[in-house]
Amino acid sequence: MTVKPGWQGRFYEDFEIGDVYQHPLGRTITETDNTWFTLLTMNTNQAHFNAQVGQSSEFGRMLVASPLTISIAMGQSVTDTTQNAFANLGLDDLKLTAPVFAGDTIWSESIVLDKRESGSRPHAGIVTIKTRTLNQDAVEVLSFKRTFYVHKRDTDGVKSLFPQAATPLTVEEA
Repeated sequence: MTVKPGWQGRFYEDFEIGDVYQHPLGRTITETDNTWFTLLTMNTNQAHFNAQVGQSSEFGRMLVASPLTISIAMGQSVTDTTQNAFANLGLDDLKLTAPVFAGDTIWSESIVLDKRESGSRPHAGIVTIKTRTLNQDAVEVLSFKRTFYVHKRDTDGVKSLFPQAATPLTVEEA
């Protein structure tokens, strides 16, 4: 029996300036997502949860709260960029370039802009990426740069914590 590890994410050594990662999971934002997010974050701007206010706006409907769009975009990038990161160091040059509405599906992609060894943490490096998010019509809705600390391969902070079962999983017993 061979255990095949799942995707472990990228380590510092895997990042190359100019590499583009098209993150695999699109996300359709629902009205419920938007309402819950405004409640959780105490965002009291009625453009996000009051249909009458949304209808009377220049957009003719409620807007998705921008921090929700930002959060989803950042989350979409984790699989490819920060699965092995241990600290975000900066979020810069954030641009909200088009409105997002309930029912929109957003997709994100990132390009590696810079990388360098950490001067204070020999087990890590610092990487800067730019992420942009597109809606289902390929319209860019936001972009930002993010800098983070990421582990190097084979450091203590990235060893698997998956528990070892007393008996291995086998085809015969399945």
